[in-house]
Amino acid sequence: MRKFTSMLIVTMVAMIALVACSSDKGESGSTTGTDNVNFKVGMMIDSGTIDDKSFNQGTWEGILAYTDDHKGVKGQHVQPNGETTADYLSAADNLMMAGNNVIIAPGFKFEEAITELQTANPEVSFVILDGEPATMAENTTAIYFAEHEAGFLAGVAAALQSQTGKVGFIGGMKIPAVERFGWGYLAGVAYANKNYATNVEVVDYQYQGTFNDVQGGQMMAGGMYDKGIDIIFSAAAAVGNGVINEAKARTEAGEKVYVIGVDVDQYDEGLMNDGSSVVLTSAIKRIDVAVYDALKAYGEGNFPGGQIITMDAKTNGVGLPETNPNLTTDTQAKVDDTLAQIQSGALVVPVTGEELDTFLAEVGYQANTINYK
Repeated sequence: MRKFTSMLIVTMVAMIALVACSSDKGESGSTTGTDNVNFKVGMMIDSGTIDDKSFNQGTWEGILAYTDDHKGVKGQHVQPNGETTADYLSAADNLMMAGNNVIIAPGFKFEEAITELQTANPEVSFVILDGEPATMAENTTAIYFAEHEAGFLAGVAAALQSQTGKVGFIGGMKIPAVERFGWGYLAGVAYANKNYATNVEVVDYQYQGTFNDVQGGQMMAGGMYDKGIDIIFSAAAAVGNGVINEAKARTEAGEKVYVIGVDVDQYDEGLMNDGSSVVLTSAIKRIDVAVYDALKAYGEGNFPGGQIITMDAKTNGVGLPETNPNLTTDTQAKVDDTLAQIQSGALVVPVTGEELDTFLAEVGYQANTINYK
């Protein structure tokens, strides 16, 4: 796979309102749109479910938002029977047989399938998120996100909010996107120690190995909280739901622990009976915006085929939610200042393990007790 730093960066500026996702509807269409765009868009669901409160849901919400704005466009999603290339090819065939003109694949697991599909079906346009085919065809666009920048902001927030001085990281599978989240998080904690006078350590840093094991995520989180960690950044899809469950259970028992969500704003997922939430903030990727913009370009006849697009902080493609009820005013101000520095180019967030090594050395942070690479 090409290095992240060599990707083509394309500005994507369409900002939209999120539309609530209905998990029991496999098709969407609206009668409130204002133009005459007519086409069908199909989505293949990645590991998990359409209402995973994470990557799948963010993708579907982008489709829903576009179909809501364009009455002639209909969307549907399918759940592949398994997680092999053959399963993905079969799911895509079903979508194409249903007349879908655009197929969206949210995740690196679809890379091999898209490599085959784009060549065999030149009349169909493909959008793959967090991955790219072996060769880019003119009917395919690949969209990446600068996860390291979102993770960095999450790390700054964690360092500023931690009461124990101990924070942790749980990743799902050890893939580039998740690694970038974790590296950015570690760098953000180190940056806060240097620039905002915090004294916080990332004392545990683990990968669960899957994105689906909710119980495994809860057990892993329990082990971290037992070490005195009070904030865990979970970049692990459904595994993160287990982390949230553990944080809720401990909070109900009188502890004060938090989770940092991922991909979408997961504040509501952490809500307790008293109206408070165990989700401190979330490292978000504007997945819905990326999908909406790709569909908008297709509808206008400007589909960015053959291009690799990166959504970053400068394009408002990644970051933290605009509203973070659990962050203090001072923390929010410092996070906003950090974001402004990233957007201006004054602060460059490390994107590889080697760059992280250099960054940590420059700010004087020792990470000898964890294996982050």
